[in-house]
Amino acid sequence: MTRPRRDPDLVRAYVVTGGVLRPSRDVGLVTLLVAQDVPAQGLAPEQRRVLGVCSRHGALSIAEIAAHLDLPPSVVTILAAGLMDSGHLAVPTPVADVPDIDVLKEVLRGLRQLV
Repeated sequence: MTRPRRDPDLVRAYVVTGGVLRPSRDVGLVTLLVAQDVPAQGLAPEQRRVLGVCSRHGALSIAEIAAHLDLPPSVVTILAAGLMDSGHLAVPTPVADVPDIDVLKEVLRGLRQLV
């Protein structure tokens, strides 16, 4: 009689997430994340891996992080949400092109003429 094979790399998802079943915030698969300059002390090994990938590659989506780490996207979503809560990861804010003050004054002048 043979025993069932056990894959030594197989770890249940709830073990990787520390027992967390759902992300603490709404994070989509295409949400971009960037690493922040916060010490990584006290983080679990998988959290360190997520943070390391984001540090090396810059802004990455949840799907890209999952592909780099060969983890299910649902697990990466939970890990990333926890890292966002602790300030280790953040969503990059786009730099808005602010129009010149003279353009805004012209628009305001035109709007006032319409009334």
